[in-house]
Amino acid sequence: MSGSAALEYGFPSTHSTNAVSVAVYCVLILYSPETAIHPTTHLILELLSYGYASSIVIGRLYCGMHGFFDVIVGSLLGALLALVQWTCADTLDGYLYSGDRTAPLMIALVVIALVRVHPEPADDCPCFDDSVAFAGVMIGVELGHWHYAFSGWAWDYPVLGTVPFRLADIGWTRSVLRIALGVVTIFAWREVMKPTLLRVLPPVFRVLENLGLNLPRRFFVQASEYKKVPAHLKDDNVIPSVSELPSLITSIRHPRKRAVSIGPQSAADAYETLAYRDKRRRESITSMGALTPTRAPNGGQDGGSGYFSPPASPVGSGPCAASTMSQAPSSGKPPLLKAGIYEQKMGNGDFSTSPTGSTNHPNFDMSSMTDGVNDHEEEREEREMFLRLEKPRVRYDVEVVTKLIVYSGIGWIAVEVNPILFEIFGLGMGRQFA
Repeated sequence: MSGSAALEYGFPSTHSTNAVSVAVYCVLILYSPETAIHPTTHLILELLSYGYASSIVIGRLYCGMHGFFDVIVGSLLGALLALVQWTCADTLDGYLYSGDRTAPLMIALVVIALVRVHPEPADDCPCFDDSVAFAGVMIGVELGHWHYAFSGWAWDYPVLGTVPFRLADIGWTRSVLRIALGVVTIFAWREVMKPTLLRVLPPVFRVLENLGLNLPRRFFVQASEYKKVPAHLKDDNVIPSVSELPSLITSIRHPRKRAVSIGPQSAADAYETLAYRDKRRRESITSMGALTPTRAPNGGQDGGSGYFSPPASPVGSGPCAASTMSQAPSSGKPPLLKAGIYEQKMGNGDFSTSPTGSTNHPNFDMSSMTDGVNDHEEEREEREMFLRLEKPRVRYDVEVVTKLIVYSGIGWIAVEVNPILFEIFGLGMGRQFA
């Protein structure tokens, strides 16, 4: 695992956390005294739970996304979360349904705070967008469930806020109609609210920015730097827009063969590949005694971090990065190895089709280049590698708040609005069954 992995894949492995938490919770349900199933079925479900968790954890290692420490800690965290949920669920529900609105509001504030401190990946990774969507749903579900429990429409058994439903009383026809109405309601909310927020929020963000109250994020364009957000912003990996449904149906009916991706799949992967190649080259030269490697500020290769030599100076994002990179050697800065320049680019989220232009940097140590290697050929290969990458989309500062509001509404609609609509349109069981 390279020293740059933390810029792409965080610690701990959240895939491992999620998979192990689900598996442990399922196993706890299977061994609950209230679960009465055939021993063979019990064994099959238990093996499926173990297999699911193991496949995810081993897959993260096999694909090189995480190291052993990442998946081990992630798995332990997942098991701990499942145990907490299993042992404290009744206590948490009692706190939430105490009747005081403070409880759901506190949960919402905690989730919003977690979104704010969420690490942002160096690449255009959907993991952050998915996390924001999940956080929004959690806020909506908690607020909506609390309100629905005291609305007079919900059942009190087996827990407060239970949606009235018995398949024997409702039947298959009304059950299917409930699903259709629920899906239409959620799509309608999203299609109306998302463009509305993307049109209304930018002026608000500009006012906050002028007052110094904005909270800028790395790799997000601030409202003062654009006039409007495009109408069809492809920023959603969870629920497709209505305009995307025809192409989605076509892809299901006529699936394309999966293409085999070879080589770096992102800018961070490309910079890491180049830095690793540069490191191996310098090690090869050193082993032949042809060149004494330039030592990095913290003690060189032996004390360095992974494939990269530490950058010579702290580098910010945007225009500041270029000014920092153009410092003259007379400033007393140690010479930058090529690998260090790659790390600076990746850490800043830069995406250029030809990183080799950095060899003209006045602080660049030409001794890190291999004697006899055709620099023009190398530059051409690096340029082609970056041109094959998918260009990252522009990310706007209003996206996070927009996604939080939209998905909070989706969670609220799912647990309160839709159940009430079912009763209003005659698709429910009626209050007489409550």
